[in-house]
Amino acid sequence: MFSRDSTSPLVGRLAPSPTGVLHLGNARSFLLAWLSIRSRGGRMILRIEDIDGPRTKPGADQAAIEDLEWLGLDWDEGPLYQSTRLEIYEAAARELEESGLAFACVCSRKDVESAATAPQGSNQDGPVYPGTCRGLFRDREEARRITGREAALRFRITRETLPFHDLFRGPEPGRLAGDFVIMKRDRLPAYQLAVVVDDAAQGVTEVLRGDDLVPSTPRQLLLYEALGLSPPQFVHVPLMVGTDGRRLAKRHGDTSLAHFRRAGVKPEEILGYLAHSAGIIVERAPVTAEDLLDGFRLDALRAEPWTVGNDPFGPPQP
Repeated sequence: MFSRDSTSPLVGRLAPSPTGVLHLGNARSFLLAWLSIRSRGGRMILRIEDIDGPRTKPGADQAAIEDLEWLGLDWDEGPLYQSTRLEIYEAAARELEESGLAFACVCSRKDVESAATAPQGSNQDGPVYPGTCRGLFRDREEARRITGREAALRFRITRETLPFHDLFRGPEPGRLAGDFVIMKRDRLPAYQLAVVVDDAAQGVTEVLRGDDLVPSTPRQLLLYEALGLSPPQFVHVPLMVGTDGRRLAKRHGDTSLAHFRRAGVKPEEILGYLAHSAGIIVERAPVTAEDLLDGFRLDALRAEPWTVGNDPFGPPQP
């Protein structure tokens, strides 16, 4: 049900999550993903990742689509909405549960955070699940009958690392820590499961995204393996950050594409800024997305994060 032909043509995806507006950091990752695929004649899919429950904002999907079109980033298929595929994610989760690779867990976030006070209880990615519910229940239904609580489903980690090769960063150790959630207590799929199922089903052969998601990759590779799927190649690129060195966010002011559009900034100016920040062009100048296709190379991109100043469309940064 979920497998794809390993001889499939080059396919990438743009996958905005409608939990807010697209900002410069999102736009740069999408631009690089588009350039990497289009520069080699590949196909693009637009997927709306709208399964994040109450964080999903009405109308944010259409706003993201308009922003991508405004930038000149096109696609061959989509938009495909994850919210229409819930039965498929549940089928994959059930397969893992029945095979013993995943188990029911009734621990709340607070339970896991409390356990993190113990030695080795947390890492840079947050609290590490201590294995509390491993082996306690036969399945989610039994967990609910016994405890009266809805159960999540966690994938069982049996190794410490799963090394992989990143097309931009090179060899990665692929560190793993703690059984991770693949199906939440509300029966909505977690990000890790949904993207694996969708990328495989939709024939995606390359995933380019920000390097904050490097820790997610070994988890996703485990799921590909467990479901008998062929993984894509992964490309993790540096983020845009604020003047405090942290990932670009609301605390750094309004860096949304909508804000710059209202201020009269042209898409060619946005693209020129993004291309310069990524190291695609030496001198910052207005360009179209198509202008950047010729000669695009992943190995020419900057290896460092780019700091967005208070006035990104003032004088270019040195």
